[in-house]
Amino acid sequence: MPNMIHLAIPAFIILMIVEAIVSAIQDGELYEVKDTAASLAMGIGNVLIKLLTKIPVLGLYFLAYENRLFDIEIVWWSWILLFFLEDFTYYIFHRFSHECRFLWASHVNHHSSQRYNLSTALRQTWTSFLSGGFLFWVWLPLLGFDPLMVMAMQSISLLYQFWIHTQVIGRMGPLEWVFNTPSHHRVHHGSDVKYLDRNHGGILIIWDRLFGTFQAEEEAPTYGLTTNINSYNPIRIAFHEWQDMLRDVREAGSWRERLLYLFGPPGWSPDGSRKTVKQLRSEIAEKPPVV
Repeated sequence: MPNMIHLAIPAFIILMIVEAIVSAIQDGELYEVKDTAASLAMGIGNVLIKLLTKIPVLGLYFLAYENRLFDIEIVWWSWILLFFLEDFTYYIFHRFSHECRFLWASHVNHHSSQRYNLSTALRQTWTSFLSGGFLFWVWLPLLGFDPLMVMAMQSISLLYQFWIHTQVIGRMGPLEWVFNTPSHHRVHHGSDVKYLDRNHGGILIIWDRLFGTFQAEEEAPTYGLTTNINSYNPIRIAFHEWQDMLRDVREAGSWRERLLYLFGPPGWSPDGSRKTVKQLRSEIAEKPPVV
């Protein structure tokens, strides 16, 4: 089966060029050469690594499929059902990737750019296999969906999410109620406290609305991390949180602390010297209003 992501690479490049031209006409601030080069390097690395890891992941999915609970035919209605189930699975995976540090270590690189443009969409992880994110989708072939269908739907989701990494497109009216849009995803990439850990959806935004993680775009987001790494080195971008996390585990004073450093929320610390998103929001809520 041809890889849809690989086939779409020429379109990605063309759309980035178009966006860069539009940006140059407007204000020329969307792109920066070193930042874009870092994002492209991360994207190329992700493609090469997935060439190596796709076989064991597909093998696991087929193993689950051999023990499936139901025989789900490959027909029109099963594609529609899979669309919703895969998108819900992505929401759960993406939300956990922000709320569990072990998964965040693999996902953080996608948020590390302080610019927001189509090249940011290509700033993909090199360590998803290490973090085990693919395990979130095992239940679908176990349920009875053909593994190739599952992987195809995953690719469709990723293709969709490319175009929402832009500031060129504004609000999209009624579509905002159902679909993930550039406006919704700009919020997701914001490092402002009100925007942190919001809008985790892939294609649909309905899961965020249902489970209380939705935030509409209000003021323009500040892009990047709450503490930026200020590096264009792909190695640093890919592994900095793994390095910091393992250092914390090594220096922890107890097994409880080690487990929380690994699987607790990003920003957790035993003495409160660093803050989780929940703690940051609590601090803002406790501040008296400015008169």
